Amino acid sequence: MSDTSIAAPKSGNSLLLSAFRWLGVIAALIWLLQAVTGILLTYYFEINDTLLSSVEAPKDYVAIEKTIESFEAEGGAAKANWIWTTAGLEGRFFVNYTTEDGSSRNARVAGDGAVLLDTGEGEFTFLEWTREVHLSLASGKTGEWILAISGIVLLGNLLVGLYRMWPRKERWADALKPSREGTQTERLRSWYRTLGLIGAVPAFIVVSASVIIFFEHSIEDAIGAPLIFLPAIAPEGDGVGFAAAASAAEASIPGSSFVGTTLPTSEDATYRAWVNEPGEYFREGGYGGSLVFVNSNDGSIRGVWPLQEASPAYKFMALPYPVHTGEISGPIGRVLVLLLGFWLMTMTIIGLILFFRQRKDEAAS
Repeated sequence: MSDTSIAAPKSGNSLLLSAFRWLGVIAALIWLLQAVTGILLTYYFEINDTLLSSVEAPKDYVAIEKTIESFEAEGGAAKANWIWTTAGLEGRFFVNYTTEDGSSRNARVAGDGAVLLDTGEGEFTFLEWTREVHLSLASGKTGEWILAISGIVLLGNLLVGLYRMWPRKERWADALKPSREGTQTERLRSWYRTLGLIGAVPAFIVVSASVIIFFEHSIEDAIGAPLIFLPAIAPEGDGVGFAAAASAAEASIPGSSFVGTTLPTSEDATYRAWVNEPGEYFREGGYGGSLVFVNSNDGSIRGVWPLQEASPAYKFMALPYPVHTGEISGPIGRVLVLLLGFWLMTMTIIGLILFFRQRKDEAAS
């Protein structure tokens, strides 16, 4: 008689199935992390600015320009590289600059030019670190690829789950009503199905947007929306400063608001500025999808590309971010994305509970 206390070795197929299951658990933990960090980041811009200072100074481009000049006055390799809205409180900007010794720093600047925070490369506030985790697991390109792959896997799971949960011979009203009968596990599965049917489609849309963001530079050329560039022009004299360039960019598209720009270099006397045009997908006070090239030699406009007049390909490439954040639907959209973060967190936790209960039942049998 064989000794039943000694377990038979697993077959190759069983080992492969077990490996896939545990890879699924790892993917689920990444989804859980993305859900939690996404919840914290729904109002990231406003909270991050308010925690630093709740004072809102009127936007003064001349004052901000003087602050930029102070960074460049250090000499050596000192150079301001770009300025970009914090997308939080009115008039707040990030200024990225290189110090005299060649190191990179980011200054948070108020509308009156006051420096509220100046940090070195890799120095983050808690919310900024949370954002790094959400965007790249705080591990650069490797983390971005892990998140991109996990996002694709999540899309597949959403489609398969929706197919399995879809009501076929029952009314939707019954399918969306969690069962109160059966074992605890059966009731939990019923809740899992109900929640899945409610949130799977919006989740698929939001997750698809995030996957497109990861691959946007590969997609742009493929669909006919490459990055816009103009031939470099040589600097002539002192040229115009940031204040004149930002004002010129706004004036080129009536009613628009300045979002950010790269600053001229010794090789190219051009401000590559982005503005938020009225009626864009992006929320007012946030980012923008309209591009303006300003000649820093004389402040003239080299080119204007309003998002409203862009080709369908460019309009499509502007969609993923505001869809992923919910901005495309205004304040209600941001609330819905917040709720979707809680949905994904809840679905992942229930899924993991059901998985481990199934493993326990299989081991017992």
